Amino acid sequence: MPDHYHVKLETFEGPLDLLLHLINKYEIDIYDIPVKEITVQYMAYIHTMQQLELNIASEYLVMAATLLEIKSKLLLPNPTVEIEEEYEEDPREELMRRLVEYRKYKEAAEHLKEREVEQSQVHTRPPLQLGKEESYQLPEGAANIYDMMEAIGKVLERQKWNRPMETSVQRQEIPIDQRMDEIMEKVNQFEHPISFYQLFPSKTRTYIVSTFIAILELMKQKKINCKQEKQLDELIVYRYQS
Repeated sequence: MPDHYHVKLETFEGPLDLLLHLINKYEIDIYDIPVKEITVQYMAYIHTMQQLELNIASEYLVMAATLLEIKSKLLLPNPTVEIEEEYEEDPREELMRRLVEYRKYKEAAEHLKEREVEQSQVHTRPPLQLGKEESYQLPEGAANIYDMMEAIGKVLERQKWNRPMETSVQRQEIPIDQRMDEIMEKVNQFEHPISFYQLFPSKTRTYIVSTFIAILELMKQKKINCKQEKQLDELIVYRYQS
């Protein structure tokens, strides 16, 4: 896999979307955000994106800096306030306002999307001709992209701990098409879904990245699906069923 190979994931909608996902995933009160914990989780996703050589938009890094700034302000001792009536704004307040507004926007967008689906069942239109840009839009019903990123992050973490202290490993080129064929062969061996982690027998970073891209491509082509039965459950992979 060439060093310059990059992937664009259309399902990443921005840092606010990632933060909202974390808030929902860990059942956090949006009006009382534990900045320390959510910063750790957010930075874990950023680290995984970097390891996978994904193009990280600058807005993600700006949000990371914002979270670290808020965290540092909360760690500082509160100065003595002589005037009791003086109001000191919570450092989290601006972030909270942005998240609440974004949530409203996202819910409205989802409502409009549902209406569009309803309308498409009544009126027909010719299919859109899409370009050949290297992008990945996960099919409906697939696992959330952030859940997949968390799973691949765990695979990369295991690679780090299982790596020998002293080793000399030559870089190996792994064609994406080859990994796609191997994954389909693995999935077709079983009548039941298999664990996401069963698709990563090799622990080399190149192999992990190639496998992850191959999984996304197979999902895009509607050959396999990746699903999480319940929140925080392990991801499972199975043949796509329309």
